[in-house]
Amino acid sequence: MANWKKIGAGAGAIAAVAAIGAGTWAYETLETSRSDVADDNVTLATFEANPEAAERGEYVMRMGDCAACHTRGQGEMAGGYEIETPFGKLVSSNITPDTETGIGKMTERDFFNALRQGIGQHGLLYPAMPYTAYAKLTDADMHDLWAYMSTVEPVQNDIDENAGMPFPFNIRLAMAGWDMLFFKNEGFDGDPVADRGRYIVDGAGHCSACHSPRNILGAEQGSAYLHGANVDGWHAPDITSNAAMGVGGTSAEDLARYLGTGTDGVAVASGPMAEAVQHSLQYLTVDDRLAMANYLLSVEDSGAERTAPAKIADSAELAYEVNCSACHGLNGEGIVNAVPAFKGNNALLADPSSLIHVMLNGARAPYTEGARTAAGMPSFAWKMDDAQIASVLDYVRNSWGNQAAAIAPAKVGRMRETLGASQPISALPE
Repeated sequence: MANWKKIGAGAGAIAAVAAIGAGTWAYETLETSRSDVADDNVTLATFEANPEAAERGEYVMRMGDCAACHTRGQGEMAGGYEIETPFGKLVSSNITPDTETGIGKMTERDFFNALRQGIGQHGLLYPAMPYTAYAKLTDADMHDLWAYMSTVEPVQNDIDENAGMPFPFNIRLAMAGWDMLFFKNEGFDGDPVADRGRYIVDGAGHCSACHSPRNILGAEQGSAYLHGANVDGWHAPDITSNAAMGVGGTSAEDLARYLGTGTDGVAVASGPMAEAVQHSLQYLTVDDRLAMANYLLSVEDSGAERTAPAKIADSAELAYEVNCSACHGLNGEGIVNAVPAFKGNNALLADPSSLIHVMLNGARAPYTEGARTAAGMPSFAWKMDDAQIASVLDYVRNSWGNQAAAIAPAKVGRMRETLGASQPISALPE
């Protein structure tokens, strides 16, 4: 026992030294008070913004999709959005200029440190806040964003941001070690005007935050840049130039249209992507969305290939016709600008999590100026059991030229439980 106590004490001492070293590294590397980047004196609550700068800053806010995570019922930018991570639940912070519960006491330098270096007013930030991407924002865009945030109405809403994070993940100092390993504290390495598409995709748009897989410590895998990933029960698809599973078979114009309206005439955005379109991408200029599309079509092919097709159950076609064809069409053609087509829709063919999610809990398309229908998909959790849902989705994923692997009913069952979806009526006790 004495030996274990000595080992424990030694490990504790090593951890303490490592924490001190990581904290020192974080301060020396990330904190910007020794530079002339931003003002040290005026706080957000007292800053008097130039109207033109604030207007430009609102556009930067839209590029960064701030409202999607920081607006949930209590007021614009007042926080409260719950983010499920493999390490626990985070709650988005109040970023209004309220001096007691928001960020009203932040100086511009504090603001820069939070967004680009991951140093918040309550400690180091978790990478669910995409400071790893915002690090690429230019000083000019950051200053304009600061000006806009000063015009937001202050809202008193006290948020405990990591109340749902268990020990030891609730120790924010530990993020210094994560930053040492994974955070590249570097600005954009190109011309943000000439290379506009990449600047938005990799910077404010932080597309890789959802569309790139992460390692066991939650860091993006650069070797699988935009290859697709699972996020909170949804699948963010491959958006590389791959033609079989990605966006390679789409024109730049159609892809830009999807970013601005939520549909390209075939696919329709749902889940987190619908939120991104509704709160962020629809507000970008046509030129910016086209620049993003052209950049995505230039991203190196992921190399993904379609899998061997699933064997379709005899009853699947009838189940599709009875339950799905009224909206999606007998031939999977969908309804243009309202209901997704299944024919020629690559997003259906990779991980089926999003399809299962929609079948169990339903979904709604984004409401945009370019496509105002915002059509909804009802839940079928009450009507179909796990095997029936898997079967009808196998039919969808292997008809009209589609080809994808079979879905295990057990996967549907796990997602039904995780999402808290209802049980089918046939499974309920009499």
